[in-house]
Amino acid sequence: MPDITVEELKERKDKNEDLIVIDVREEWEHDEFNIGGKLIPLATLPGSLSEYADNKNGEIIVHCKSGKRSANAQAYMMQQGFTNVRNLVGGIEAWKAKYGS
Repeated sequence: MPDITVEELKERKDKNEDLIVIDVREEWEHDEFNIGGKLIPLATLPGSLSEYADNKNGEIIVHCKSGKRSANAQAYMMQQGFTNVRNLVGGIEAWKAKYGS
């Protein structure tokens, strides 16, 4: 599945689509600025995937600060059988550059 751009995500959020968005940054990063995703720091992701077990084939969007940690989360989730995990290209940095903080 291709990654998702900040423009596509913003458009879908503005339409109030029912999205599953996971923020894999640390709590302090999430507290400073977030776009509404559920906070699950990358280190705790393996222990948290069970709550998404019923959505293994549904779209899940992951993001972090720049896209690197979320790329790791995406790869891990796909290894665990998730089939539609999309990484936010450029992460929060790209979001802030486009839409501000």
